[in-house]
Parts: sequence; structure tokens; C-alpha cells
Amino acid sequence: MSAVKLTAEQNAVYDAIENTRDHVFVTGRAGTGKSTLLNHLSWSTEKQIVISAPTGVAALNVGGQTVHSLMRLPIGVIADHDLDQPRELTRLLNSIDTLVIDEVSMVNADLMDAIDRALRQARARKNEPFGGAQIVLFGDPYQLAPVPGGLEERAYFADHYRSMWFFDAKVWEQTSLRRFELTEIHRQHELDFKHMLNAVRHGVVTKEIADRLNAMGARPAPRDGTITLATRNDTVNRINASALARLPGRALTAKAEISGDFGQRNYPADETLELKVGAQVMFLRNDTGAGGDAPRWVNGTIGTVVRIDSNVFVEVDGEVHEVEPTVWERFKYTYNPLTKKLTKDVAAEFTQFPLRLAWAVTIHKSQGKTYDSAIVDLGARAFSPGQTYVALSRLTTLDGLYLTRPLRPSDIMVDRDVDRFMHGEPAVRPTL
Repeated sequence: MSAVKLTAEQNAVYDAIENTRDHVFVTGRAGTGKSTLLNHLSWSTEKQIVISAPTGVAALNVGGQTVHSLMRLPIGVIADHDLDQPRELTRLLNSIDTLVIDEVSMVNADLMDAIDRALRQARARKNEPFGGAQIVLFGDPYQLAPVPGGLEERAYFADHYRSMWFFDAKVWEQTSLRRFELTEIHRQHELDFKHMLNAVRHGVVTKEIADRLNAMGARPAPRDGTITLATRNDTVNRINASALARLPGRALTAKAEISGDFGQRNYPADETLELKVGAQVMFLRNDTGAGGDAPRWVNGTIGTVVRIDSNVFVEVDGEVHEVEPTVWERFKYTYNPLTKKLTKDVAAEFTQFPLRLAWAVTIHKSQGKTYDSAIVDLGARAFSPGQTYVALSRLTTLDGLYLTRPLRPSDIMVDRDVDRFMHGEPAVRPTL
């Protein structure tokens, strides 16, 4: 059972999902508890629910299956191509009451329409959007965007859709999507800092806000191993490799054990993890080994390696914890005709220490993490809308912000299509 206690706001959204057949989009700023609500839904719903996500890593994070794998959809533009639906897939899709898609902002309009078509075809309800299944979407378009393909793919979207975004799929011309926006921020508590982050999120940063962010960011960065959030993988790899090399002694290597077809792009941790005593590391999973006690660490906790033998000993806030390898499971949904129930089975496993070198991490990989302090390195420029917002909103306080260079107006980018959608029909404010 889920031990999660929802706020009144989260409860109101849960009720809308659980007690109606409406299609629902749950959004909100970073730190408003979207993941907490999704976790509670997966544990507590009475419905036949399937949880999915557009990428392997996102699916792992929510204990679900990728959308493409779940629905046997081809990669790339699907358009009006025939959909192959063997009998077991038809049974599976017929058994779903509610399909949840997390990180939906990474789902493009063509894929959303393909999901609609796949459900209509499998459920033999061609005139009903999504074949009569309820669709529940989680995500924040201000943070993550769909990844554009090559020139031909971009040309297809330009010819067929208003934009690439999920909310411009043609299915929404035939059915409505109730938008709920969570507003209670649990990560930051300073009203001023919340106000600044909201301005960055919406691209309405005043000179006064920019000056305050830059003044705080211009302070000399501490040399205590404060994590760097960078735009580029090569920057992160260089920082981590040089910091590890500066430590005395020989690096010890832990190789992951992989069973089944996990898919290399979906690895949740390094296949080969190199560590030394003194290495700064970040935990990649919440603690599951403390029984009923408070968790000793959470996903994103930073610590220092103090000893390595068969396990790794990591010091966090003055306390040393023994860290064992952990198992990530890749799931696959199937339909059991005997019980007439959905089952979620393990399709592959990845076993590795839940640690990553953490003198630096990419802004993309910092998604969902929380830091008391961080050095934000935007390089020559922020290169995608929302990137600066994601980086700044990882921090719990303004006082924890350090910048490698001042923020510039060009760093604050908001996608015009996102603005149009999010400022169109007003979001439902959950009734408390």
C-alpha cells in the first residue's frame, strides 16, 4: 500500500481521475508533487490502470512501460500506417480502464493520435476517442519538450499539425482534456524565490529579477564539491573525470548485471561505475532498505564515498550508510484471460549500485532532483526552452544558487505553443 499522504489539492485531482471518465492533464511547476500524486494513483486506484511514459528512463522512474512497447507502435512518424495488433495486444488494450502517460510533454502530436487510433482499433470502438478508455496525462510543458526528428519529420509536422506538441493532436478536436494545475510548491519555501522561478518559467523576467538572480549567482562558488548542473554531456564528463583523477589511489570498477532485453539507451545507471574513496556521488533511487524508518537517502541525495569493499559506504550529512547494489526492473503489461485482469510482469533487470559521480550532472538528468546548492553552467547559451527554468528550480533556496556566468535574456526561452496552450482555456484549480 502507498504510505503517501496527499494534500487537499492533490486529493481533489485524484478524485477527478478516480471518480470520472474524463480525460485529465495534471500539470504544475517543479516541486508541486505531480510524482507523488501519480505514485498514489498507481497504488490506490480501483480501476484497471496502465502506466506508461515516452522514454525508457521515464518509464523506469514510474514503474511503467514505454508507450511504443506497450502499444507495439513503430518508432518515428506513424501517420496513417497500418497498426499491427496481435490477439494478445488486442486483449490487453481492451482491458484498460485508464491509460496514464507520464512526462507527456515529450509525446508528440503524431504519437498521441497513434495512441488514439490504436485504442479505437483494438477496442472496436472506432467512433469513440481513445476507444472509450480514460487518458490521464502528467507533465509540465515548460520543462520538457518533444524531441524533433530529421528534416523530413519536421516537414511532416509542419504540413499536418499546428505544432509538434501532444496538445495539438487531432484527437483533441473530438474530445476535451481537463487541465488541472497543482500550485502548492513543496520544494521551495521562500516566497521571493518562488516568484522569481515562476517568472523564469513563463518568460516574464524583469530587470529587477534578473539582477537579483545574477547578484546571488555571481558570488564565488564554494569549493566543497557543490554540484554543477550543465547543459552539455561533455562538460559533465570532463568535470567528473578530472575530479575523480585528482583523488589518490586506484579507481575501483563495478560492472552492472543485466538480464533480459533492457535496452542500452534505457540504462538507469552507469553500466561501468568507477569510484574511489573520496568520490562525490549522487543517489539514483530512494532508499528502500530502512523498513518503517525514515529513508536514509532519496533520489538526488549527494554523499561522499568513504570505503569500498563488496559494497560501497557513503557518508551523508555526517552519517555513513552501507549501499548495496539495487535492481531496476523493466516491466511489461499483459492480460490474463483466466483472471480477466491486467498483470505487470518483469521483462528485464538491471543491477548496479544506485550511485553516479556527482561533481556535475546534466540539467536534463537533474530533472526531478532537489539540491540545497548548485553551480549552474549554461555554457555558451541555454539551447532549449525551459532548460534554465529546470536548472534553477532544482534549488531549494535562492541562497544556494551559483552561476558560472550571468543570465542573459536569450537564456530565458518559452515555447510560444506552450504559452498558447497553457494560457488558453483556464486550468481547473482543484477545489479544496
